[in-house]
Amino acid sequence: MNKTLFPQHGANMGQPVPRYEGRAKVTGEARYPSDVRLPRTAYAYLHISRIGRGTVQAFDLAAASAVPGVIDILTHETIGDQIKQTPAIYQGGYASDSFRPLGSAEIAYWGQPVAVVIAETYEAAREAAHRIGVTYGPHSPPAADMDSPDAVAQALVPMAIDVGDFDAAYAAAPIKIDARYSTPAQHQNPMELFATQCMWEGGRLVVHEPSQYVNSVKFGLAEQLGIDPERIRVISTYVGGAFGAKGFLTQRTALVAIAARRIGRPVKLVATREQGFTVSGYRAETRQHVQLAAEQDGRLIALKHEGWELTSRADTVAMGAVSMTTRLYACANIVGRVNAVSADRSTPGFMRAPGEMPYGFALETALDELSSKLDMDPVELRRVNDTRTEPVGGLPYTSRSLMRCFDEAAAAFGWQDRTRQPGSMRDGDWLVGWGCASAFYPTQAGNSAARVRLTADGRVHVSSAGHELGQGMYTMMAQVAAEELGVPIERVTVSLGDSDLPPAVVSGGSAATASVAPAVMAACDAIRRRLGVGNSPPAGVRAAMEASGMGVIEEFAETRAHGLPPESVRDMYRGKALPTGGVSLPDRVQFALGAQFVEVRVHALTHEIRVSRAVGAFAAGRIINPRTAHGQLIGGMIWGISSALHEHTEVDGRNASYINVNLADYLLPVNADIVDIQAIMVPEEDKLVNRAGVKGVGEIGVVGVAAAVSNAVFHATGRRLRDLPIRIEHVM
Repeated sequence: MNKTLFPQHGANMGQPVPRYEGRAKVTGEARYPSDVRLPRTAYAYLHISRIGRGTVQAFDLAAASAVPGVIDILTHETIGDQIKQTPAIYQGGYASDSFRPLGSAEIAYWGQPVAVVIAETYEAAREAAHRIGVTYGPHSPPAADMDSPDAVAQALVPMAIDVGDFDAAYAAAPIKIDARYSTPAQHQNPMELFATQCMWEGGRLVVHEPSQYVNSVKFGLAEQLGIDPERIRVISTYVGGAFGAKGFLTQRTALVAIAARRIGRPVKLVATREQGFTVSGYRAETRQHVQLAAEQDGRLIALKHEGWELTSRADTVAMGAVSMTTRLYACANIVGRVNAVSADRSTPGFMRAPGEMPYGFALETALDELSSKLDMDPVELRRVNDTRTEPVGGLPYTSRSLMRCFDEAAAAFGWQDRTRQPGSMRDGDWLVGWGCASAFYPTQAGNSAARVRLTADGRVHVSSAGHELGQGMYTMMAQVAAEELGVPIERVTVSLGDSDLPPAVVSGGSAATASVAPAVMAACDAIRRRLGVGNSPPAGVRAAMEASGMGVIEEFAETRAHGLPPESVRDMYRGKALPTGGVSLPDRVQFALGAQFVEVRVHALTHEIRVSRAVGAFAAGRIINPRTAHGQLIGGMIWGISSALHEHTEVDGRNASYINVNLADYLLPVNADIVDIQAIMVPEEDKLVNRAGVKGVGEIGVVGVAAAVSNAVFHATGRRLRDLPIRIEHVM
C-alpha cells in the first residue's frame, strides 16, 4: 500500500490535478518515437562485438547479404570518415561518450557496435546481423573491473576537498569509524527501448528518438555529420523512462542517419534489451572509504570520504559526490577525494541520483556505525550535527529542513518504539530491524525559454523544448500557465519535446521544472504587461483580454539561472543548457533534503530479507503538483529498495561482458517486494532557489534508502553489511 500525506491548503503546494497526458497514455493514443509511422521505412539491427579489447581483422558478409530483404550493411570500412570525432559532454561536447561510431577496427569494449544491417523488415535485419562473420585479430584479456591488473587509477585533483587538519583531528578523537563500502554496476533498463528513426526531407534530417535533451542530439548530430544544425529537427514528445540513460547523444543516431541517407528512405532502429546495456551509459561500480571521528556527545570532529569509480579508457567520468557528502553535516576537519579507474568497458553515465545514491550509502551507513559505537539514537546523531552553513566554504543554505523531515518521518514511522539493541525486535520467526538515513540532492536549474499564446476565447497554448519522461512536465507547464493567467487548466494545451520549440534545459538533475516553470512564468508576465494588468490578480487577465479587442497575444521569454553568466543564454541556443546550482554557486548552497525510514524483516531460518515498511519525508521547496511529485518520490523509494536488495549488473571477468542483460536475470523488485511505502511532502518555502521556488523531487527519493536498509539489517541481525546489493547469502 503506497500512501502520501498532502499538506493542508495554502502550505506552498499546488493542486494535485490529474495528468495532462494521462488519457493519451492509458488509451495508447500517446505516440513514442518508435511508434511513429514513416513511409517506406527500412529497419536497422546492430551487430555488437563479442570481445572486450582488440581489433576487427576481417568481415564475412556473404551470408548476411544473402538474406532476402537486406538492403545495406554498414561497417567501419563503409562508413570511413563520414562521422566526425566529437568530444563527450564531460569534455564540453554533446555525446554521452567519445567513441566514434564505427570509427575504426579497434574494439574498446564488449557490446560495441561493429556493424549495422539495413533490411526491408526487422526480422530480415536481425537474421542477417546474426549471420555476420567477424574475425578478430590477436587480443589480450580486457581489464573488466577495478581489480584487473591492467586497470589504471588516477586521482581527480579538481574534485579534492581539504578543510582544517583531518589527520591531527582524527588521531586525537575519542570515537572513530574507519570502514570501506562498495556499490555495483547498475543499468537503468527503461521500459521503452533505445529507438531511433531518421528521415531526410529535402536536405533536412528529421529524427524521432526518446531523449532527455533534444537540442543536445540536434547539435551533436550536426557536429558528427558536418552539417548545419538548422537542417536537423529532433522530436521526442513522449519518453518511456530514461533516468539518465537518454540524456545525451549516443553512437546509434549518426549510424541511422547515414543509413537513411545512403538508401534514400527512413530507417528505424530499436536496440534490443541486451544492446541497451552498452548503447548508453550506466551507474558504474564504486569503492569507498569513510573515516569519521566524533566527540562523546556525537559531534563530528573529522570526516574523510574517498571514492573510486570505474570508467572507460576513452572518457574519464566520475560522479564525485564527495562534494555533497562533505557538506551535509557540521564538521571542522574534512577531506574529500575522488579517483577514476579506467578499464575496458563502455563509458558510464548518469543514472538517477548518479553520485548521491552510492556516496550517500557509504556516508549514511558510516554514520549509523558511529551512532552504534556511541550508543546514540541515529536521529539524534544527525540532529547534533545539523548546520545552517555548509562546512567546506562556510556558505549558507538557502533553506534547510533536514531535521523537520526526520521529525515528521519518525513520527509517522513510530521510531519512538525502536529498541536500541540489535536483534532485540522480533515477530515470530522474523527478525525485525529499523534503520534510517538522510536523503539529499543538490537543487539545480538551467537556462530555458518558453512561448505562451493567449486567445480571445480564453484558451492558452504553452510550448518549450522540455521533455515528458513520466515526471509530469506536460501537467506542470499547463498548471503554471493556468495559474499565472487565471484560466481553467482544461483550456490550456502544451507542446514540448521538439527541437523547433524554444530551447530548454536537459531534463535531468531534478532541474526541469525548476528551469522551465520560471520561463513559462516570465512569458505569462509579458502577456500581463501587454494587457496592462501587471501584478493584478490572475482573474483579471481574461477581462483585460476581452477589453483589448485583440484576438491573440503571444509572448516569448527566456530565463537565466542564478550563477550562470550572461553568455550562457547564447549557449542555450547551441544545445548546451546544462544545470547549475547545488554546491557550485559562489554565494550559497542549495539542497533538497529528506529523511528515510525502513523496516526490514529477516527470517531467522531461511534468512530471506524483506522490506516491510518504508517512510520518507522530503523538503523540496514548492511542490507545483503533489500528485505527480508523489509518483516521483514513491518511484524513487522503490528504486532505492531495488538498489539495496536486488540490482547488480554482473560482469564476466574473462571478456568484460555483461551476463544478466535481460529482465529475467537482472533482478528488480516486483509487487510482492513492495508492501507499505509512505511519502510525506514537508512544506518548505525557498524564494532564493528560483522564481518558482522549486527544488525538484525526481532524484532525491532514491538517495537514502539503501543506507536505511543496510542500517535496518544491522539492527535486525547485528551484522554490518557494507556492500550492495544485500542478498540472502550475506546474512546467513
